[in-house]
Amino acid sequence: MITMKNIIREGNDTLRSQSKDVAFPLSADNKKLAQDMMTFLENSQDQKIAEKYHLRAGVGLAAPQVDVPLNMAAVLVPGPEGEDPSFKDVIINPVIISHSVQGAALSEGEGCLSVDRDVPGYVVRHDRITLRYYDTNGEQHKIRLKNYPAIVCQHEIDHLHGTLFYDHINKQEPFSMEDDDLIIE
Repeated sequence: MITMKNIIREGNDTLRSQSKDVAFPLSADNKKLAQDMMTFLENSQDQKIAEKYHLRAGVGLAAPQVDVPLNMAAVLVPGPEGEDPSFKDVIINPVIISHSVQGAALSEGEGCLSVDRDVPGYVVRHDRITLRYYDTNGEQHKIRLKNYPAIVCQHEIDHLHGTLFYDHINKQEPFSMEDDDLIIE
């Protein structure tokens, strides 16, 4: 079971390196990694389990965050109360094949399980993306995401390329945005 002790923190070289594509069919180790990352997200969003194991809530976890430099990330974006998740899958070898011109940022900024500090500022990303990825069975998917699920996937894909969320924050004016950018609550 993945706990916060297994998640590497900023300063670790793996977080700044380019990950490698995952080969199919998945090895037993990679299947277990995919399952363990998703289980971490499920556990971190369950208040009782999260308290018991001292887990910080997460909506995404990339393989590099557990010190495995592979192009794989688990994403679990909750849906409205009592409904199915907005997006839930392990995305393998993901590629953003198109995106909106319009930017968007979360009103409260972004956080990261690998960053143990608040970094104030808007992380402006694409509001809408078309994502191509493979699931754990090797099936290819092409989906359109917008708003929060799109932002979460972009954050996780950044991890696969050695980029952390605060790299996107304007250093001189952390809360600056273009006039037509969206703020997502």
